[in-house]
Amino acid sequence: MQLKTIKDLGDINGKVVMLRADLNVPVDENHKVTNDARIVRTVPTIKALMDKGAKVVVVSHFGRPEGFGDMNNSLSHIAPDLEKTLGKKVTFVEDCIGDKVKDAVAKMGNDEVLLLENLRFYKEESKGDEAWAEKLVAPVDAYVSDAFSTAHRAHASMVAAAKLRPAVAGLLMEEEVNALDKSLSNPTRPVLAIVAGSKVSTKLDLLNNLVKRVDKLCIGGGMSHTFNYAQGATAINASNSLLQADMVDTAKQIMETAKANNCEIILPVDVVVSKEFKANAENKVVDLADIPAEGWILMDIGPKSVADVNAKLDECKTLVWNGPVGVFELTPFDKGTNDIAKHVGELTQAGKLMSVGGGGDTVSALEHANVADKMSYISTAGGAFLEWMEGKELPGVKVLEK
Repeated sequence: MQLKTIKDLGDINGKVVMLRADLNVPVDENHKVTNDARIVRTVPTIKALMDKGAKVVVVSHFGRPEGFGDMNNSLSHIAPDLEKTLGKKVTFVEDCIGDKVKDAVAKMGNDEVLLLENLRFYKEESKGDEAWAEKLVAPVDAYVSDAFSTAHRAHASMVAAAKLRPAVAGLLMEEEVNALDKSLSNPTRPVLAIVAGSKVSTKLDLLNNLVKRVDKLCIGGGMSHTFNYAQGATAINASNSLLQADMVDTAKQIMETAKANNCEIILPVDVVVSKEFKANAENKVVDLADIPAEGWILMDIGPKSVADVNAKLDECKTLVWNGPVGVFELTPFDKGTNDIAKHVGELTQAGKLMSVGGGGDTVSALEHANVADKMSYISTAGGAFLEWMEGKELPGVKVLEK
């Protein structure tokens, strides 16, 4: 996929450029930012535009506001952190359309950035309203999108606005799309995907797409129990696992599709079971056939399963990872995810593997294993990352194509 980039904007010296960013960062009860990753990843594009002489106006959504003036979801809380990270003056404007914005743009200094109020204060944003988008871009000359995380939604600021001004991808959008393109659309083979989660039903589109596009698919987490049960592991039952009995036939169909497409399915052969769903609870490793009938909960994959996955990784050139393979939030049930993650990090750093991970729990798990900085690319996009993996077209990306 070829995107229009900042280079395609030409001379923007003195021009006003709108940057659609994703500043939807987590905050505490005092509105203090608790994770500034999205702010940090937005700054390079702002600097690149400023270096070209542009006056940058930043817009974003934030939280789930109940209407205009919902101060708990005001981007005014984010302005100080953006200013600190950017190292430039950031002026907050108490609206995102209208005279306040027009006046603020007219008064902008060359070394100043404007941050406008939450786009979702207006219902027209999520409805993709074109007339409202006209008001949004009225004071600007060009549009840059860096919000891949919202690219699966045809919101006004993502699609309609991009059609009203010269529109290109920012550095983060370009980086994200290129990384995902290399992992699924044009990968170096063999490709292995790790997909894990609590329920098969939440990842049907993902599984059905991946078995047609990757060479090996490792299924972990609670969803693996349904697949193992479908293969005859009758010791797995709903009392000790997240078995979805109504998904067994679906699991069989997915495995048949995988076989028809020469995709190898990798499932756990042993598991870690525990007496309680809590950290450091009594636990033991058992093969699938030896899972206790009652009183034990399936919490993680076992060492044989980890060894299987790592051996398959050694055979591959590309990895796409979505979902931890066990209850990584609780020690020692983080061991399976940690051991695989560390091996992925080693292979990546050795230049043997192109590794991409994405999804909220996946990012947290990789950070927990201290390997996030050793991956080729980490996507914080969430829903957009999943829809990309499902093979769906993202309207916020499509509109930026050359």
